[in-house]
Amino acid sequence: MDGTVSGEDRNERRKIAKVVARPVVTPTPLHFYRTASMPCPYVAGRVERKLVTELTGRDSTRFYNELSRGGFRRSHHLAYRPACAGCSACVPVRIVAPDFAPGRSLRRVAARNADVTVHVDEPKANVEQFRVFARYQQSRHHDSEMASMTYGDYRAMIEDSPVATRLVELRGPDSRILGGCLVDLLDDGLSAVYSFYDPTDHRRGLGTYLILALIDEALRRQTPYVYLGYWIAESPKMAYKSRFRPLEGLGADGWSRIMA
Repeated sequence: MDGTVSGEDRNERRKIAKVVARPVVTPTPLHFYRTASMPCPYVAGRVERKLVTELTGRDSTRFYNELSRGGFRRSHHLAYRPACAGCSACVPVRIVAPDFAPGRSLRRVAARNADVTVHVDEPKANVEQFRVFARYQQSRHHDSEMASMTYGDYRAMIEDSPVATRLVELRGPDSRILGGCLVDLLDDGLSAVYSFYDPTDHRRGLGTYLILALIDEALRRQTPYVYLGYWIAESPKMAYKSRFRPLEGLGADGWSRIMA
């Protein structure tokens, strides 16, 4: 060898030097915290605690995907799941969208809402949404903290997200908003964060139709799951989730079908 370096070799060495000099990016570690004990809002006489972590940094989306498969939910920039001593009543559940086959009652709900338009948009709050949200809270959850939310609080709930999020809106034939659902986009589906609807329209079954719209959106995106949060067998408030089958639940041995 004559010891000379060709222009091609010099270029290759520059490429290698750039790779070597590039700083190594390590994932931001997650820190988990337990909340204080509070009365359980779903099962009388029990207390609840949550395991909470903050979603921050460039890896927040990847972490959130993994946490969702581990039964976590999101609220603003926090991911959480129940961590109650001696109780495992809260079961994370998800609908298997490709295998979903609506029963007669769900088909009736879809038919009653054939004139409804579904919009999937960027999460932007507006006053029209908030008015429906406020009516829903006063009707269904008047004794909760959410019933006292201001428009600013509502806007933060809709727009303050460290991950990819969309707002699913239902609009009637007159373009009036009938309901909405804040959803997070996961690598394996959609996660329903919070839904609301006009509580005075009893005929349509708007809460049910919102979930049907999420299933359709998951299929459109070619993703398999719609995460519905937690299901508690003994809680009447959670009973509606069992209508959407097949339904998978997360247990000690992983996800498995609990309702086929």
